[in-house]
Amino acid sequence: MEERGLVYLSGLGDLLSQVQVADETGPLPLEAGIERAIALILSRTTLGNKVLFIGNGGSAAIASHQAVDYWKNGGMRALAFNDPSLLTCISNDFGYPYVFEKPLEMFAEPWDVLVAISSSGRSPNILGGVLAARRRGCRVITLSGFAPDNPLRSDGDLNFYVPSHSYGYVEICHLALCHCILDCIIQGKRAAAKDSLAIA
Repeated sequence: MEERGLVYLSGLGDLLSQVQVADETGPLPLEAGIERAIALILSRTTLGNKVLFIGNGGSAAIASHQAVDYWKNGGMRALAFNDPSLLTCISNDFGYPYVFEKPLEMFAEPWDVLVAISSSGRSPNILGGVLAARRRGCRVITLSGFAPDNPLRSDGDLNFYVPSHSYGYVEICHLALCHCILDCIIQGKRAAAKDSLAIA
């Protein structure tokens, strides 16, 4: 009984290395997927585009957390659509399946990057949000888990899938991936700034 915590944490560590990544052409090694995500976000935000995050429940908390971190720590324009007035207004007027689709139709711009987070990969409002972002010309990164054939897993330009049915494991892995991408971007910017100072 006393080893349950260690077993859980050990399982989490193993699972992080088992995250699967794919783009429109097929599977990618995890490290290549992370580098692709970094390059995609950097290429768009350097030109002034935004990173947009959507998620429900625990994934909504990840979305809000990362939107703040990406702009405060990463210096990028980033948004999450989790304001209570927005959620209740759109749900009341259009229905909860449209809760991300409607704001994305208004605020998403061509070449913004949408990060769509869903543990199950089956949330109708997340899938609708991805479609709305596509119509607006956005690039899409998805984070999903649970069943390997979940529809979100094949909806993005870049798709990260956590092979687990545990909400805790999936959500922690999604959060870790978002932090990994951001921290690598920050480290790259610092290294570039240091190199430019050395040259000057």
